[in-house]
Amino acid sequence: MTTASTGPAAPESLRDAILFFADKDRALDTAVAMRWPDGATCPYCAATEPSFIKTRRIWACRDCRKQFSVKVGSIFEDSPLGMEKWLPAIWMLANCRNGISSYELARNLKVTQKTAWFMLGRIRLGMQAKSFERTVGTVEIDETFVGGLAPNMHAKRRKRIMQGHKSGSKGKTAVIAGVRRGKMGATSQVRAYVMKSVNAHPHGKIAREMALPGSNIYTDSATLYTGALDGYVREMVNHSAKEYVRGEVHTNSVENFWSIFKRALKGTYVSVDPFHLFRYVDEQVFRYNVRGHSEYERFARVVREVVGKRLTYAGLTSAAMRPATT
Repeated sequence: MTTASTGPAAPESLRDAILFFADKDRALDTAVAMRWPDGATCPYCAATEPSFIKTRRIWACRDCRKQFSVKVGSIFEDSPLGMEKWLPAIWMLANCRNGISSYELARNLKVTQKTAWFMLGRIRLGMQAKSFERTVGTVEIDETFVGGLAPNMHAKRRKRIMQGHKSGSKGKTAVIAGVRRGKMGATSQVRAYVMKSVNAHPHGKIAREMALPGSNIYTDSATLYTGALDGYVREMVNHSAKEYVRGEVHTNSVENFWSIFKRALKGTYVSVDPFHLFRYVDEQVFRYNVRGHSEYERFARVVREVVGKRLTYAGLTSAAMRPATT
């Protein structure tokens, strides 16, 4: 794991990561190297070669005279926690297949549950999926409903959540996902969104984001897809008639994604408010799309994506900060 000449190697597991990032200087060096691989740059004026103040672990810009840390302009900004706590938290959320609860993270990092919950919300922002190149291919599309049974809810919660839902989906939130099957050994990729309602017709949108017109789109026999997939070759399986696979036509891949997603919701998070559901969707989409990577690669990918994604506590809890749902 270590050599005298090169020092500690990059961690390969959670145990290695905890030991590796326990050193505050090493944790800071890791964050700096991932944000500024060519050397620190002032986030205010883009000047290079700022002066490093070692005693405070910050930089001072010679041009604009401002001081800054590696946290400025990222999800870490204004956080009193050091990188020796942030980096293990990112490692755990990026690599735990079923996620990690705020209570468990709080126990592991010796912080309050509220702090851990805020940290996880910020990390999920860094996990938000980027678009990938569209090609002609095969996409499976399906939707699911997330939520508890309406009779088991508190009256106020039931009234708020059930507004706008039809009888078949009362008390639940609709989520749509598309899985583009991998080609030439590549892993399949997923996109998923929380829907305003089952009548929003987002099926064409998710198909266009994932594949070029002319691609094969495989769905179930729901009438929601009628007229939404013009320009694509749609084939379907009739689940109500006990048909699940017909040659290459099936939705097993996207059903597998739902299985993983709901296992995390029920087993780890237990109760997720619809207000925050899109964040948990983003988290699971990230892990699914990088499942072929090593633990360190998944961790590094999140750390490199945290810049420009600052999130305050007010923003985390404000409806005005939510992205537009499909």
